[in-house]
Amino acid sequence: QVQLVESGGGLVQAGGSLRLSCAASGRTLSSYFMGWFRQAPGKEREFVAAITWNGGSTYYADSVKGRFTISRDNAKNTVYLQMNSLKPEDTAVYYCAARYSSYYTAVPHDYDYWGQGTQVTVSS
Repeated sequence: QVQLVESGGGLVQAGGSLRLSCAASGRTLSSYFMGWFRQAPGKEREFVAAITWNGGSTYYADSVKGRFTISRDNAKNTVYLQMNSLKPEDTAVYYCAARYSSYYTAVPHDYDYWGQGTQVTVSS
């Protein structure tokens, strides 16, 4: 079992930045493909970004490409999401997820473990 805990959410003005963290316990994350997803009220959960086990490859939704950066520190068992140039449409609950696989997927159902989420609110 892997337990994931997100932190770093909050209220920020449009154009601002936030850095989300996802700390894992239970097992080392070094064997897991990691992803960030978000869910706004009344909408389905959507893919934001993902990273391979060693950080060698990263993947982004078109809506965040060039503004968000995913990274990981396996020694700290933590994954990060740096969010810059935030927009009101980025407002959502952000979740990190772990997948015991080497292969990329943007489908939420393909991930094995999820955190409880952290709220990000961007005011205009």
